[in-house]
Amino acid sequence: MTDTRIPILDWSIDAPSPQVEAFLKRPAFDEAAEAAAARCLADIRARGLDAVLEACRTFDKADLTPATIRLTEAEIAAAEAACDETVRRAIHQAAERIEAFAKAGLRADWTMETPHGGRLGERFHAMDRVGVYIPGGTAPLASTSLMTVVLAKAAGVKEIVACTPSRGGLEVSAPLVYALRVAGATEIYRVGGIQSIGMMAYGAGIEPVELIAGPGNAFVTAAKRQVYGMVAIDQVAGPSEICVLADQAGKAKWIAADLLSQAEHGSGHEKSFLVTDSRAFAEAVSRELYAQLETRDRRAIIERMMGNGGILFAVVPNLKRDGVTLCNRFAAEHLELQVADAEAVLPLINCAGAVFVGYWTPESAGDFVAGPSHVLPTGGAARMFSGLTADTFRRRSSFVEFSKADLAETRESIETFGRLEGLDAHAYAATVRFEA
Repeated sequence: MTDTRIPILDWSIDAPSPQVEAFLKRPAFDEAAEAAAARCLADIRARGLDAVLEACRTFDKADLTPATIRLTEAEIAAAEAACDETVRRAIHQAAERIEAFAKAGLRADWTMETPHGGRLGERFHAMDRVGVYIPGGTAPLASTSLMTVVLAKAAGVKEIVACTPSRGGLEVSAPLVYALRVAGATEIYRVGGIQSIGMMAYGAGIEPVELIAGPGNAFVTAAKRQVYGMVAIDQVAGPSEICVLADQAGKAKWIAADLLSQAEHGSGHEKSFLVTDSRAFAEAVSRELYAQLETRDRRAIIERMMGNGGILFAVVPNLKRDGVTLCNRFAAEHLELQVADAEAVLPLINCAGAVFVGYWTPESAGDFVAGPSHVLPTGGAARMFSGLTADTFRRRSSFVEFSKADLAETRESIETFGRLEGLDAHAYAATVRFEA
Protein backbone atom coordinates (compact mmCIF):
# COMPACT_ATOMS: atom_id res chain seq x y z
CA MET A 1 0.00 0.00 0.00
CA THR A 2 1.17 3.53 -0.75
CA ASP A 3 2.40 5.55 2.23
CA THR A 4 0.72 8.68 0.87
CA ARG A 5 -2.12 9.89 3.09
CA ILE A 6 -4.97 11.88 1.58
CA PRO A 7 -4.93 15.44 2.97
CA ILE A 8 -8.22 16.42 4.65
CA LEU A 9 -8.23 20.20 4.95
CA ASP A 10 -10.65 22.85 6.19
CA TRP A 11 -11.70 25.48 3.65
CA SER A 12 -14.19 28.30 3.67
CA ILE A 13 -14.80 31.46 1.72
CA ASP A 14 -13.68 33.45 4.76
CA ALA A 15 -10.66 31.24 5.57
CA PRO A 16 -9.35 29.51 2.44
CA SER A 17 -6.66 26.87 2.90
CA PRO A 18 -3.44 27.64 0.95
CA GLN A 19 -3.02 23.92 0.15
CA VAL A 20 -6.53 23.71 -1.28
CA GLU A 21 -5.94 26.92 -3.24
CA ALA A 22 -2.81 25.38 -4.74
CA PHE A 23 -4.78 22.24 -5.69
CA LEU A 24 -7.24 24.39 -7.66
CA LYS A 25 -4.48 25.65 -9.92
CA ARG A 26 -3.70 23.19 -12.71
CA PRO A 27 -1.16 24.15 -15.41
CA ALA A 28 -2.79 25.07 -18.70
CA PHE A 29 -0.11 23.35 -20.74
CA ASP A 30 3.12 21.40 -20.50
CA GLU A 31 6.17 23.30 -21.76
CA ALA A 32 8.09 20.15 -22.70
CA ALA A 33 5.10 18.83 -24.65
CA GLU A 34 4.72 22.19 -26.41
CA ALA A 35 8.35 22.10 -27.54
CA ALA A 36 8.12 18.49 -28.72
CA ALA A 37 4.91 19.23 -30.63
CA ALA A 38 6.48 22.23 -32.35
CA ARG A 39 9.45 20.15 -33.56
CA CYS A 40 7.35 17.24 -34.78
CA LEU A 41 4.74 19.41 -36.50
CA ALA A 42 7.41 21.43 -38.29
CA ASP A 43 8.94 18.18 -39.57
CA ILE A 44 5.55 16.98 -40.82
CA ARG A 45 4.91 20.25 -42.63
CA ALA A 46 8.29 19.94 -44.30
CA ARG A 47 8.37 16.21 -45.13
CA GLY A 48 4.76 15.06 -45.01
CA LEU A 49 3.95 11.38 -44.61
CA ASP A 50 7.62 10.35 -44.30
CA ALA A 51 7.84 12.42 -41.10
CA VAL A 52 4.61 10.88 -39.80
CA LEU A 53 5.93 7.34 -40.33
CA GLU A 54 9.25 8.20 -38.70
CA ALA A 55 7.45 9.59 -35.65
CA CYS A 56 5.38 6.39 -35.42
CA ARG A 57 8.59 4.36 -35.34
CA THR A 58 10.14 6.64 -32.73
CA PHE A 59 7.24 7.15 -30.35
CA ASP A 60 4.91 4.18 -30.88
CA LYS A 61 7.53 1.59 -31.91
CA ALA A 62 5.30 0.94 -34.94
CA ASP A 63 7.06 0.27 -38.25
CA LEU A 64 4.32 1.47 -40.58
CA THR A 65 4.35 2.04 -44.33
CA PRO A 66 2.02 3.98 -46.63
CA ALA A 67 0.30 0.66 -47.34
CA THR A 68 -0.26 -0.32 -43.68
CA ILE A 69 -1.02 3.03 -42.07
CA ARG A 70 -4.76 2.72 -42.79
CA LEU A 71 -6.87 -0.16 -41.53
CA THR A 72 -8.34 -2.24 -44.34
CA GLU A 73 -11.92 -3.45 -44.55
CA ALA A 74 -10.65 -6.96 -43.81
CA GLU A 75 -8.94 -5.76 -40.62
CA ILE A 76 -12.09 -3.93 -39.51
CA ALA A 77 -14.17 -7.05 -40.15
CA ALA A 78 -11.67 -9.10 -38.15
CA ALA A 79 -12.01 -6.65 -35.25
CA GLU A 80 -15.77 -7.16 -35.26
CA ALA A 81 -15.33 -10.93 -35.26
CA ALA A 82 -12.96 -10.66 -32.29
CA CYS A 83 -15.62 -8.92 -30.16
CA ASP A 84 -17.97 -11.17 -28.25
CA GLU A 85 -21.70 -10.57 -28.10
CA THR A 86 -21.52 -8.78 -24.74
CA VAL A 87 -19.02 -6.26 -26.13
CA ARG A 88 -21.02 -5.69 -29.30
CA ARG A 89 -24.22 -5.22 -27.30
CA ALA A 90 -22.59 -2.66 -25.00
CA ILE A 91 -21.19 -0.71 -27.95
CA HIS A 92 -24.54 -0.62 -29.73
CA GLN A 93 -26.43 0.42 -26.61
CA ALA A 94 -24.01 3.26 -25.93
CA ALA A 95 -24.06 4.37 -29.58
CA GLU A 96 -27.86 4.54 -29.62
CA ARG A 97 -28.02 6.61 -26.44
CA ILE A 98 -25.25 8.97 -27.56
CA GLU A 99 -26.88 9.47 -30.97
CA ALA A 100 -30.27 10.23 -29.40
CA PHE A 101 -28.75 12.88 -27.13
CA ALA A 102 -26.65 14.35 -29.94
CA LYS A 103 -29.61 14.74 -32.29
CA ALA A 104 -31.82 16.19 -29.57
CA GLY A 105 -29.24 18.90 -28.91
CA LEU A 106 -28.71 20.02 -32.52
CA ARG A 107 -29.63 23.65 -33.05
CA ALA A 108 -32.24 24.22 -35.72
CA ASP A 109 -32.13 26.84 -38.47
CA TRP A 110 -34.19 29.88 -37.46
CA THR A 111 -35.42 33.20 -38.81
CA MET A 112 -36.97 36.39 -37.48
CA GLU A 113 -38.65 39.22 -39.31
CA THR A 114 -37.16 42.69 -39.57
CA PRO A 115 -39.43 45.68 -38.86
CA HIS A 116 -40.14 46.19 -42.56
CA GLY A 117 -40.60 42.78 -44.08
CA GLY A 118 -37.03 41.52 -44.33
CA ARG A 119 -35.51 38.50 -42.61
CA LEU A 120 -32.62 37.66 -40.27
CA GLY A 121 -31.52 34.26 -39.10
CA GLU A 122 -28.97 31.50 -38.77
CA ARG A 123 -28.34 28.38 -40.77
CA PHE A 124 -26.24 25.36 -39.81
CA HIS A 125 -24.21 23.19 -42.19
CA ALA A 126 -22.26 20.03 -41.46
CA MET A 127 -18.53 20.18 -42.01
CA ASP A 128 -17.36 18.11 -44.96
CA ARG A 129 -14.39 16.29 -43.43
CA VAL A 130 -13.34 16.06 -39.79
CA GLY A 131 -10.79 14.16 -37.75
CA VAL A 132 -11.06 12.56 -34.33
CA TYR A 133 -8.31 11.37 -32.03
CA ILE A 134 -8.93 8.24 -29.95
CA PRO A 135 -6.45 7.46 -27.14
CA GLY A 136 -5.16 3.92 -27.41
CA GLY A 137 -2.13 3.72 -25.14
CA THR A 138 -2.49 2.69 -21.49
CA ALA A 139 -6.28 2.42 -21.91
CA PRO A 140 -7.68 1.93 -25.43
CA LEU A 141 -10.85 4.01 -25.19
CA ALA A 142 -13.51 2.31 -27.27
CA SER A 143 -16.02 4.62 -25.59
CA THR A 144 -14.25 7.68 -27.00
CA SER A 145 -14.79 6.26 -30.49
CA LEU A 146 -18.51 6.62 -29.83
CA MET A 147 -18.33 9.89 -27.90
CA THR A 148 -16.73 11.64 -30.89
CA VAL A 149 -17.66 9.91 -34.14
CA VAL A 150 -21.34 9.41 -33.30
CA LEU A 151 -21.65 13.17 -32.79
CA ALA A 152 -19.97 13.97 -36.09
CA LYS A 153 -22.26 11.55 -37.92
CA ALA A 154 -25.33 12.98 -36.15
CA ALA A 155 -24.26 16.41 -37.36
CA GLY A 156 -24.24 15.14 -40.94
CA VAL A 157 -20.49 14.96 -41.59
CA LYS A 158 -19.80 12.69 -44.58
CA GLU A 159 -16.07 12.01 -44.11
CA ILE A 160 -14.89 11.15 -40.58
CA VAL A 161 -11.20 10.33 -40.14
CA ALA A 162 -10.20 8.49 -36.95
CA CYS A 163 -6.64 8.18 -35.65
CA THR A 164 -5.53 5.91 -32.82
CA PRO A 165 -2.07 4.51 -32.04
CA SER A 166 -1.12 0.92 -32.74
CA ARG A 167 0.62 -0.98 -29.98
CA GLY A 168 4.08 -2.27 -30.85
CA GLY A 169 3.32 -2.95 -34.49
CA LEU A 170 0.01 -3.15 -36.34
CA GLU A 171 -2.23 -4.15 -33.42
CA VAL A 172 -5.15 -1.85 -32.59
CA SER A 173 -7.74 -2.69 -29.94
CA ALA A 174 -10.53 -4.71 -31.57
CA PRO A 175 -13.39 -3.18 -29.50
CA LEU A 176 -12.05 0.29 -30.26
CA VAL A 177 -12.03 -0.43 -34.01
CA TYR A 178 -15.46 -2.03 -33.92
CA ALA A 179 -16.82 0.98 -32.04
CA LEU A 180 -15.38 3.28 -34.71
CA ARG A 181 -17.14 1.30 -37.42
CA VAL A 182 -20.47 1.28 -35.54
CA ALA A 183 -20.13 5.01 -34.88
CA GLY A 184 -19.58 5.80 -38.55
CA ALA A 185 -15.87 6.46 -39.09
CA THR A 186 -15.08 6.39 -42.80
CA GLU A 187 -11.27 6.13 -42.48
CA ILE A 188 -9.27 4.61 -39.61
CA TYR A 189 -5.51 5.14 -39.26
CA ARG A 190 -3.21 3.40 -36.80
CA VAL A 191 -1.37 6.63 -35.99
CA GLY A 192 -1.16 8.28 -32.58
CA GLY A 193 0.38 11.21 -30.79
CA ILE A 194 1.55 14.48 -32.26
CA GLN A 195 2.03 12.87 -35.65
CA SER A 196 -1.66 12.02 -35.99
CA ILE A 197 -2.62 15.65 -35.40
CA GLY A 198 -0.09 16.84 -37.96
CA MET A 199 -1.22 14.23 -40.48
CA MET A 200 -4.86 15.29 -40.23
CA ALA A 201 -4.23 19.04 -40.08
CA TYR A 202 -1.63 19.29 -42.85
CA GLY A 203 -2.89 16.49 -45.07
CA ALA A 204 0.27 14.41 -44.80
CA GLY A 205 -0.52 11.44 -47.02
CA ILE A 206 -4.27 11.99 -46.67
CA GLU A 207 -6.75 14.74 -47.44
CA PRO A 208 -6.64 17.37 -44.68
CA VAL A 209 -9.57 17.76 -42.30
CA GLU A 210 -11.44 20.90 -41.26
CA LEU A 211 -11.69 20.18 -37.53
CA ILE A 212 -9.92 17.88 -35.05
CA ALA A 213 -11.75 16.67 -31.94
CA GLY A 214 -11.07 14.23 -29.15
CA PRO A 215 -9.00 13.96 -25.97
CA GLY A 216 -5.35 13.03 -25.69
CA ASN A 217 -2.26 13.25 -23.55
CA ALA A 218 -0.19 16.39 -23.05
CA PHE A 219 1.56 15.92 -26.41
CA VAL A 220 -1.67 15.52 -28.36
CA THR A 221 -3.12 18.53 -26.56
CA ALA A 222 -0.05 20.63 -27.39
CA ALA A 223 -0.27 19.60 -31.04
CA LYS A 224 -3.94 20.54 -31.21
CA ARG A 225 -3.17 23.96 -29.75
CA GLN A 226 -0.50 24.56 -32.35
CA VAL A 227 -2.53 23.56 -35.43
CA TYR A 228 -5.47 25.72 -34.35
CA GLY A 229 -6.10 28.17 -37.15
CA MET A 230 -4.96 25.71 -39.78
CA VAL A 231 -7.94 23.65 -38.63
CA ALA A 232 -10.60 24.14 -35.99
CA ILE A 233 -10.33 22.20 -32.73
CA ASP A 234 -12.95 21.26 -30.19
CA GLN A 235 -11.10 22.33 -27.03
CA VAL A 236 -7.88 21.86 -25.08
CA ALA A 237 -8.19 18.86 -22.77
CA GLY A 238 -5.69 17.45 -20.31
CA PRO A 239 -5.61 14.82 -17.55
CA SER A 240 -8.99 13.61 -16.31
CA GLU A 241 -10.48 14.93 -13.09
CA ILE A 242 -13.48 14.53 -10.80
CA CYS A 243 -14.95 16.63 -8.01
CA VAL A 244 -17.57 15.19 -5.65
CA LEU A 245 -19.77 17.42 -3.50
CA ALA A 246 -21.08 15.10 -0.79
CA ASP A 247 -23.16 15.26 2.36
CA GLN A 248 -23.23 12.77 5.21
CA ALA A 249 -26.21 10.96 3.70
CA GLY A 250 -23.96 9.73 0.92
CA LYS A 251 -22.31 6.34 0.93
CA ALA A 252 -18.56 6.46 1.55
CA LYS A 253 -18.08 3.25 -0.42
CA TRP A 254 -19.77 4.69 -3.51
CA ILE A 255 -17.90 7.98 -3.35
CA ALA A 256 -14.53 6.28 -2.88
CA ALA A 257 -15.21 4.21 -5.99
CA ASP A 258 -16.11 7.33 -7.97
CA LEU A 259 -12.94 9.13 -6.89
CA LEU A 260 -10.81 6.15 -7.91
CA SER A 261 -12.54 5.88 -11.29
CA GLN A 262 -10.81 8.98 -12.60
CA ALA A 263 -7.51 8.30 -10.83
CA GLU A 264 -6.80 5.24 -12.99
CA HIS A 265 -6.43 6.91 -16.40
CA GLY A 266 -2.65 6.72 -16.40
CA SER A 267 -0.99 10.11 -16.88
CA GLY A 268 -0.23 10.45 -13.18
CA HIS A 269 -1.65 13.98 -13.17
CA GLU A 270 -5.35 13.22 -12.74
CA LYS A 271 -7.25 15.01 -9.96
CA SER A 272 -9.84 13.60 -7.54
CA PHE A 273 -11.38 16.16 -5.19
CA LEU A 274 -13.93 15.59 -2.43
CA VAL A 275 -15.82 18.53 -0.93
CA THR A 276 -17.95 17.70 2.11
CA ASP A 277 -19.26 19.32 5.30
CA SER A 278 -18.12 16.53 7.63
CA ARG A 279 -14.58 15.62 8.60
CA ALA A 280 -15.79 12.28 9.96
CA PHE A 281 -17.38 11.49 6.59
CA ALA A 282 -14.20 12.54 4.75
CA GLU A 283 -12.21 10.17 6.94
CA ALA A 284 -14.69 7.37 6.21
CA VAL A 285 -14.30 7.96 2.46
CA SER A 286 -10.51 7.94 2.86
CA ARG A 287 -10.57 4.59 4.68
CA GLU A 288 -12.86 3.10 2.06
CA LEU A 289 -10.73 4.43 -0.79
CA TYR A 290 -7.62 2.70 0.56
CA ALA A 291 -9.53 -0.52 1.08
CA GLN A 292 -10.75 -0.50 -2.54
CA LEU A 293 -7.32 0.44 -3.83
CA GLU A 294 -6.00 -2.92 -2.63
CA THR A 295 -8.11 -4.71 -5.25
CA ARG A 296 -7.91 -2.34 -8.20
CA ASP A 297 -6.21 -3.70 -11.33
CA ARG A 298 -4.52 -0.35 -11.99
CA ARG A 299 -3.38 0.13 -8.42
CA ALA A 300 0.18 1.14 -9.36
CA ILE A 301 -1.12 3.83 -11.73
CA ILE A 302 -3.46 5.18 -9.05
CA GLU A 303 -0.71 5.20 -6.43
CA ARG A 304 1.53 7.20 -8.79
CA MET A 305 -1.26 9.76 -9.20
CA MET A 306 -1.74 9.90 -5.43
CA GLY A 307 1.97 10.33 -4.94
CA ASN A 308 1.79 13.36 -7.22
CA GLY A 309 -0.77 14.95 -4.90
CA GLY A 310 -3.71 14.12 -7.12
CA ILE A 311 -6.27 13.43 -4.36
CA LEU A 312 -7.42 15.98 -1.79
CA PHE A 313 -10.44 16.30 0.51
CA ALA A 314 -11.84 19.67 1.64
CA VAL A 315 -14.18 20.12 4.59
CA VAL A 316 -16.42 23.18 4.38
CA PRO A 317 -18.79 24.70 6.96
CA ASN A 318 -21.73 24.96 4.56
CA LEU A 319 -22.25 22.93 1.37
CA LYS A 320 -24.48 25.39 -0.50
CA ARG A 321 -22.37 28.43 0.30
CA ASP A 322 -18.75 27.36 0.69
CA GLY A 323 -19.01 23.96 -1.01
CA VAL A 324 -20.68 25.22 -4.17
CA THR A 325 -18.28 28.16 -4.34
CA LEU A 326 -15.30 25.80 -4.08
CA CYS A 327 -16.71 23.46 -6.75
CA ASN A 328 -17.33 26.35 -9.14
CA ARG A 329 -13.81 27.59 -8.58
CA PHE A 330 -12.36 24.15 -9.27
CA ALA A 331 -14.41 24.05 -12.51
CA ALA A 332 -14.10 20.30 -12.79
CA GLU A 333 -14.33 18.19 -15.90
CA HIS A 334 -16.74 15.94 -13.95
CA LEU A 335 -18.73 17.13 -10.93
CA GLU A 336 -20.89 14.77 -8.88
CA LEU A 337 -23.64 16.11 -6.60
CA GLN A 338 -23.85 13.31 -4.04
CA VAL A 339 -26.21 15.29 -1.79
CA ALA A 340 -29.80 14.77 -0.67
CA ASP A 341 -31.03 18.00 -2.29
CA ALA A 342 -29.06 17.59 -5.53
CA GLU A 343 -31.86 19.10 -7.64
CA ALA A 344 -31.73 22.28 -5.56
CA VAL A 345 -27.94 22.47 -5.78
CA LEU A 346 -27.77 21.91 -9.54
CA PRO A 347 -28.89 25.47 -10.47
CA LEU A 348 -26.07 26.86 -8.31
CA ILE A 349 -23.39 25.10 -10.39
CA ASN A 350 -22.08 27.26 -13.23
CA CYS A 351 -18.59 25.91 -13.93
CA ALA A 352 -18.36 22.20 -14.77
CA GLY A 353 -17.85 20.17 -17.90
CA ALA A 354 -20.60 17.73 -16.91
CA VAL A 355 -22.68 17.41 -13.75
CA PHE A 356 -23.85 14.06 -12.35
CA VAL A 357 -26.91 14.55 -10.19
CA GLY A 358 -27.83 12.35 -7.24
CA TYR A 359 -26.58 9.26 -5.48
CA TRP A 360 -27.44 6.87 -8.33
CA THR A 361 -25.41 8.72 -11.00
CA PRO A 362 -21.76 7.63 -11.00
CA GLU A 363 -19.47 9.55 -13.31
CA SER A 364 -18.68 6.32 -15.15
CA ALA A 365 -22.25 6.29 -16.49
CA GLY A 366 -21.34 9.49 -18.31
CA ASP A 367 -18.04 8.06 -19.48
CA PHE A 368 -19.71 5.16 -21.22
CA VAL A 369 -23.43 5.16 -21.87
CA ALA A 370 -25.53 8.07 -20.55
CA GLY A 371 -25.62 10.13 -23.76
CA PRO A 372 -23.66 13.41 -23.45
CA SER A 373 -20.11 13.21 -24.81
CA HIS A 374 -17.38 12.50 -22.30
CA VAL A 375 -15.01 14.79 -24.24
CA LEU A 376 -14.97 17.66 -21.75
CA PRO A 377 -12.78 20.61 -20.71
CA THR A 378 -10.23 19.91 -17.97
CA GLY A 379 -7.76 21.84 -15.86
CA GLY A 380 -10.28 24.52 -14.94
CA ALA A 381 -11.08 25.20 -18.61
CA ALA A 382 -14.78 24.61 -17.86
CA ARG A 383 -14.79 28.29 -16.92
CA MET A 384 -14.42 29.15 -20.61
CA PHE A 385 -14.99 26.00 -22.70
CA SER A 386 -17.84 23.53 -23.04
CA GLY A 387 -17.93 19.84 -23.83
CA LEU A 388 -18.11 18.31 -27.28
CA THR A 389 -21.53 18.37 -28.98
CA ALA A 390 -22.81 17.53 -32.44
CA ASP A 391 -22.93 21.27 -33.18
CA THR A 392 -19.12 21.34 -32.82
CA PHE A 393 -19.04 19.55 -36.18
CA ARG A 394 -21.21 22.13 -37.95
CA ARG A 395 -20.64 25.58 -39.41
CA ARG A 396 -22.99 28.40 -38.47
CA SER A 397 -23.86 31.12 -40.95
CA SER A 398 -26.03 34.11 -40.15
CA PHE A 399 -28.01 35.70 -42.98
CA VAL A 400 -29.53 39.14 -43.51
CA GLU A 401 -32.26 39.98 -46.02
CA PHE A 402 -33.23 43.68 -45.89
CA SER A 403 -36.16 45.25 -47.64
CA LYS A 404 -35.83 48.73 -49.13
CA ALA A 405 -37.68 50.10 -46.12
CA ASP A 406 -35.26 48.33 -43.71
CA LEU A 407 -32.29 49.91 -45.43
CA ALA A 408 -33.98 53.29 -45.51
CA GLU A 409 -34.63 53.10 -41.77
CA THR A 410 -30.99 52.24 -40.95
CA ARG A 411 -29.28 54.28 -43.70
CA GLU A 412 -28.40 57.20 -41.46
CA SER A 413 -26.80 54.93 -38.85
CA ILE A 414 -24.78 53.09 -41.53
CA GLU A 415 -23.53 56.41 -42.93
CA THR A 416 -22.72 57.62 -39.39
CA PHE A 417 -20.67 54.55 -38.53
CA GLY A 418 -18.87 54.82 -41.87
CA ARG A 419 -17.94 58.43 -41.10
CA LEU A 420 -16.92 57.67 -37.49
CA GLU A 421 -14.64 54.83 -38.57
CA GLY A 422 -13.20 56.52 -41.65
CA LEU A 423 -14.78 53.97 -43.98
CA ASP A 424 -16.55 56.12 -46.53
CA ALA A 425 -16.98 53.23 -49.00
CA HIS A 426 -19.01 51.43 -46.37
CA ALA A 427 -21.26 54.44 -45.99
CA TYR A 428 -21.62 54.96 -49.73
CA ALA A 429 -22.70 51.36 -50.25
CA ALA A 430 -25.93 52.34 -48.44
CA THR A 431 -26.15 55.88 -49.85
CA VAL A 432 -25.83 54.81 -53.50
CA ARG A 433 -28.98 52.73 -53.36
CA PHE A 434 -31.09 55.85 -52.85
CA GLU A 435 -29.43 58.10 -55.43
CA ALA A 436 -31.43 58.98 -58.54
